[in-house]
Amino acid sequence: MNQLLDVLRSKTKIRFQDCDPFNHLNNGSYINYFMNHREDALIDNYDIDIFKMAKKEGKGWVSSSNQIAYLKPAFLMETVVLESQLIRFTNSQLHVEMRMYNEDKSHLKAIIWCGFVHFNLLTQKREIHTEDLMQLFENVKNPVNVFTFEERLNQLKSNAIVKT
Repeated sequence: MNQLLDVLRSKTKIRFQDCDPFNHLNNGSYINYFMNHREDALIDNYDIDIFKMAKKEGKGWVSSSNQIAYLKPAFLMETVVLESQLIRFTNSQLHVEMRMYNEDKSHLKAIIWCGFVHFNLLTQKREIHTEDLMQLFENVKNPVNVFTFEERLNQLKSNAIVKT
Protein backbone atom coordinates (compact mmCIF):
# COMPACT_ATOMS: atom_id res chain seq x y z
CA MET A 1 0.00 0.00 0.00
CA ASN A 2 1.24 3.50 -0.81
CA GLN A 3 2.07 5.92 1.96
CA LEU A 4 -0.89 8.22 2.58
CA LEU A 5 -0.16 11.92 2.42
CA ASP A 6 -0.79 13.98 5.53
CA VAL A 7 -0.74 17.31 3.65
CA LEU A 8 -2.96 17.43 0.57
CA ARG A 9 -2.12 19.95 -2.18
CA SER A 10 -3.80 21.30 -5.28
CA LYS A 11 -3.66 24.32 -7.56
CA THR A 12 -6.50 26.40 -8.91
CA LYS A 13 -7.07 29.67 -10.70
CA ILE A 14 -9.02 32.55 -9.13
CA ARG A 15 -12.10 33.17 -11.26
CA PHE A 16 -13.88 36.38 -12.23
CA GLN A 17 -17.24 35.52 -10.65
CA ASP A 18 -15.54 35.08 -7.25
CA CYS A 19 -13.86 38.49 -7.19
CA ASP A 20 -14.83 41.91 -5.86
CA PRO A 21 -14.60 45.18 -7.88
CA PHE A 22 -10.89 45.43 -6.95
CA ASN A 23 -10.14 42.08 -8.67
CA HIS A 24 -9.46 40.48 -5.27
CA LEU A 25 -10.99 37.17 -4.28
CA ASN A 26 -14.12 38.04 -2.30
CA ASN A 27 -13.79 37.18 1.40
CA GLY A 28 -16.77 34.83 1.30
CA SER A 29 -15.37 33.00 -1.72
CA TYR A 30 -12.20 31.89 0.10
CA ILE A 31 -14.23 29.31 2.00
CA ASN A 32 -15.64 27.92 -1.27
CA TYR A 33 -12.13 27.53 -2.69
CA PHE A 34 -10.96 25.81 0.49
CA MET A 35 -13.95 23.44 0.62
CA ASN A 36 -13.69 22.58 -3.09
CA HIS A 37 -10.00 21.79 -2.63
CA ARG A 38 -10.68 19.54 0.36
CA GLU A 39 -13.55 17.67 -1.32
CA ASP A 40 -11.44 16.96 -4.43
CA ALA A 41 -8.35 16.08 -2.39
CA LEU A 42 -10.27 13.55 -0.27
CA ILE A 43 -11.39 11.75 -3.43
CA ASP A 44 -7.97 11.90 -5.10
CA ASN A 45 -5.91 10.88 -2.07
CA TYR A 46 -8.12 8.80 0.23
CA ASP A 47 -10.90 7.62 -2.11
CA ILE A 48 -13.49 9.35 0.10
CA ASP A 49 -16.31 10.88 -1.91
CA ILE A 50 -18.47 12.63 0.67
CA PHE A 51 -21.38 12.97 -1.75
CA LYS A 52 -21.42 9.28 -2.65
CA MET A 53 -21.11 8.46 1.05
CA ALA A 54 -24.10 10.66 1.87
CA LYS A 55 -26.19 9.08 -0.88
CA LYS A 56 -25.17 5.48 -0.18
CA GLU A 57 -24.85 5.48 3.62
CA GLY A 58 -26.82 8.55 4.65
CA LYS A 59 -23.76 9.85 6.50
CA GLY A 60 -21.36 12.72 6.00
CA TRP A 61 -19.81 15.72 7.66
CA VAL A 62 -21.37 19.10 8.31
CA SER A 63 -19.45 22.29 9.05
CA SER A 64 -19.51 23.21 12.71
CA SER A 65 -17.02 26.09 12.83
CA ASN A 66 -14.62 28.19 10.76
CA GLN A 67 -11.84 30.57 11.77
CA ILE A 68 -10.19 32.37 8.89
CA ALA A 69 -7.46 34.97 8.50
CA TYR A 70 -6.99 36.92 5.27
CA LEU A 71 -3.31 37.80 5.02
CA LYS A 72 -2.69 38.76 1.38
CA PRO A 73 -5.19 39.24 -1.45
CA ALA A 74 -5.68 36.56 -4.08
CA PHE A 75 -6.13 38.21 -7.48
CA LEU A 76 -8.28 37.54 -10.51
CA MET A 77 -6.75 34.80 -12.74
CA GLU A 78 -3.94 34.15 -10.26
CA THR A 79 -2.95 30.52 -9.76
CA VAL A 80 -2.94 29.63 -6.08
CA VAL A 81 -1.75 26.58 -4.16
CA LEU A 82 -4.12 25.12 -1.59
CA GLU A 83 -2.99 22.80 1.20
CA SER A 84 -4.99 21.01 3.85
CA GLN A 85 -4.30 18.69 6.73
CA LEU A 86 -6.22 16.99 9.50
CA ILE A 87 -4.89 18.57 12.69
CA ARG A 88 -7.04 16.67 15.20
CA PHE A 89 -10.06 14.43 15.45
CA THR A 90 -12.41 12.73 17.86
CA ASN A 91 -14.85 9.86 17.41
CA SER A 92 -17.32 12.27 15.76
CA GLN A 93 -15.41 15.43 14.81
CA LEU A 94 -12.66 16.54 12.46
CA HIS A 95 -10.54 19.68 12.66
CA VAL A 96 -8.78 20.65 9.43
CA GLU A 97 -6.31 23.41 8.68
CA MET A 98 -6.21 24.77 5.14
CA ARG A 99 -3.83 27.31 3.66
CA MET A 100 -3.79 29.30 0.42
CA TYR A 101 -0.47 30.44 -1.08
CA ASN A 102 0.67 32.19 -4.23
CA GLU A 103 1.89 29.79 -6.91
CA ASP A 104 5.51 29.55 -5.73
CA LYS A 105 4.40 29.37 -2.07
CA SER A 106 6.43 32.45 -1.14
CA HIS A 107 3.38 34.20 0.37
CA LEU A 108 0.62 32.81 2.54
CA LYS A 109 -2.63 34.45 1.46
CA ALA A 110 -5.13 32.92 3.89
CA ILE A 111 -5.46 30.26 6.54
CA ILE A 112 -8.60 28.62 7.87
CA TRP A 113 -9.38 26.17 10.64
CA CYS A 114 -12.57 24.21 9.96
CA GLY A 115 -14.51 21.98 12.30
CA PHE A 116 -16.70 19.21 10.91
CA VAL A 117 -19.16 16.96 12.72
CA HIS A 118 -19.89 13.48 11.40
CA PHE A 119 -23.63 13.48 10.83
CA ASN A 120 -26.33 10.92 10.07
CA LEU A 121 -28.68 12.44 7.50
CA LEU A 122 -31.38 9.86 8.22
CA THR A 123 -31.57 10.34 11.99
CA GLN A 124 -30.46 14.00 11.88
CA LYS A 125 -28.00 13.31 14.70
CA ARG A 126 -24.27 13.23 15.30
CA GLU A 127 -22.69 10.01 14.09
CA ILE A 128 -19.70 8.09 15.45
CA HIS A 129 -16.89 7.46 12.95
CA THR A 130 -16.38 3.86 11.85
CA GLU A 131 -13.26 2.01 12.90
CA ASP A 132 -11.96 2.24 9.30
CA LEU A 133 -12.33 6.03 9.33
CA MET A 134 -10.70 6.30 12.75
CA GLN A 135 -7.71 4.28 11.47
CA LEU A 136 -7.43 6.50 8.38
CA PHE A 137 -7.56 9.64 10.51
CA GLU A 138 -4.87 8.27 12.81
CA ASN A 139 -2.66 7.52 9.79
CA VAL A 140 -3.01 10.96 8.19
CA LYS A 141 -3.29 13.25 11.24
CA ASN A 142 -0.74 16.05 11.13
CA PRO A 143 -1.08 18.20 14.27
CA VAL A 144 0.23 21.76 14.38
CA ASN A 145 1.33 21.71 18.04
CA VAL A 146 -0.50 24.86 19.10
CA PHE A 147 -3.80 25.24 20.91
CA THR A 148 -5.38 28.29 19.31
CA PHE A 149 -5.79 29.79 15.87
CA GLU A 150 -4.00 32.96 17.01
CA GLU A 151 -1.03 30.90 18.21
CA ARG A 152 -0.92 29.23 14.79
CA LEU A 153 -0.88 32.60 13.02
CA ASN A 154 1.99 33.74 15.25
CA GLN A 155 3.82 30.46 14.60
CA LEU A 156 3.53 30.92 10.83
CA LYS A 157 4.62 34.55 11.07
CA SER A 158 7.67 33.65 13.17
CA ASN A 159 8.60 30.95 10.65
CA ALA A 160 8.56 33.62 7.89
CA ILE A 161 5.76 31.84 6.01
CA VAL A 162 3.73 35.03 6.21
CA LYS A 163 5.76 37.65 4.38
CA THR A 164 4.90 41.33 4.31
